[in-house]
Amino acid sequence: MSWTVLFFQTARGDYPVKEFIEQQELPVQARVSKSVRLLIAYGPYLRPPYTKKLRNNLYELRIVGNTAIRIFYMLKSNRYYLLHAFKKKSQKIPKHVLNTALDRMKEMI
Repeated sequence: MSWTVLFFQTARGDYPVKEFIEQQELPVQARVSKSVRLLIAYGPYLRPPYTKKLRNNLYELRIVGNTAIRIFYMLKSNRYYLLHAFKKKSQKIPKHVLNTALDRMKEMI
């Protein structure tokens, strides 16, 4: 079974995660693409180290390498929505980054 993965769209019509990915170097874009394809292929059956549940219905897609990337996503109506992405530089998720993902999640609900 194949799962649907969509980009969150802001009220202004922007796609922040898509734009973030496009700004990365090609090897990073390839790793992100591979991880998104895994999410499409396995959906809720995708487990660590590729994904991690953060809160109720909020997950992170974990892309490792020289540049660690995290993409927050949620499931709604059998579709995954990529909400926010950032470069991971420390062990903890910065509060403003998590709040951005939570705000976008609220917009979706």
